[in-house]
Amino acid sequence: MIRLLQVVDGAGWGGTKEQTYLISKGLVKRGVEVHMAISFGYELMVKRLMGHSVKFHFFENHDRLPRLNPLNYYRLWKILKENNFDIVVANSPHAFDFVRVLLPLLSTKPKIVAYKRTGKSSSAFSKLFKYSAADRIVVVDKSTFERLKEENFFPDRLRYIPSGIDLERFSPLGREKAMEKRKELGLDAGKRVFINVANWNPTHKGQPLLIEAFARLNCPDCILLLVGIGTDREAPAYGEKYGLGNRLLGFGFREDIPELLGMADYFVFSSYFEGIAGAVLQAMACGKVVISTLAGGIRDYLHDGVNGLAVEVGDLEGFVNKLKVALRMGREEYEFISQRAIQTAREYSIEKTVDGYMELFRELVGKP
Repeated sequence: MIRLLQVVDGAGWGGTKEQTYLISKGLVKRGVEVHMAISFGYELMVKRLMGHSVKFHFFENHDRLPRLNPLNYYRLWKILKENNFDIVVANSPHAFDFVRVLLPLLSTKPKIVAYKRTGKSSSAFSKLFKYSAADRIVVVDKSTFERLKEENFFPDRLRYIPSGIDLERFSPLGREKAMEKRKELGLDAGKRVFINVANWNPTHKGQPLLIEAFARLNCPDCILLLVGIGTDREAPAYGEKYGLGNRLLGFGFREDIPELLGMADYFVFSSYFEGIAGAVLQAMACGKVVISTLAGGIRDYLHDGVNGLAVEVGDLEGFVNKLKVALRMGREEYEFISQRAIQTAREYSIEKTVDGYMELFRELVGKP
């Protein structure tokens, strides 16, 4: 049996932690002994994996400067030293910082898997000090994978494994249930609802650009709903800035994402940097018409006018125009794009992703 440690820094929830959660569940089903090193008080990950035979270890006090806290390193070192893992997966750049510092202190070294989740370039120091220590580097989108190979970024260690989504959770909701959800949320059944799911991060997820584009749409019967950590805090000020009032709503962190996607008309995504962008694929699986920038791996699967509407990264005018295109769609055109969006999303099942990791782990430990 392969013994695996997933190292996860921080708390909250987002695309990286969603993938770690889904992959861990899938690996347990395939017979992998999965351990997870996480922050103290990270109850959400423990809650979601309860009953899935994942063993938790707590190492990180996630304060303002967790990577400068020597006790965080000491606790993780003890976990690594005492458990004789075959493979350690660092699920983020910060998690890899912890693992990389501790590697020289281990008498028996596990195989190390790191990630390049977005198209952001690494510094020379990061490449030589950090990524040189990884046995394999997983890339979740094809565009970044090809670029890293061209840049000679440890090409023999790169592995392309696209992220996956849980197709059992994300599927079309049906009109009756969608209307029930709107009623629960206090949203008018006759409004056009645009939804964005992303933790508030203007320099990464580009919410200010999205809000400005929505304001310029000048649609009194349209609502923009922002879902994700921090959106409830930030939305009111932007609503006031652009005179949107209750047409811009920030819902903060929610666990009912499938239902929220199902009751909306359109999914909008304004990111500047992405890996595979699981939120976009989740919306497509729910049959939504997606209007999105082509950040990172989104370009791999979102095709303008075929299974969604595409905008170049940072193009405000382009975003406004595509929002207008979406509003002008008739029912037949909407259904055409919706059905092709669903077909596309089905190619990114979490089961296929777990298949890729099982192949990678067997390669690393030399097991058939």
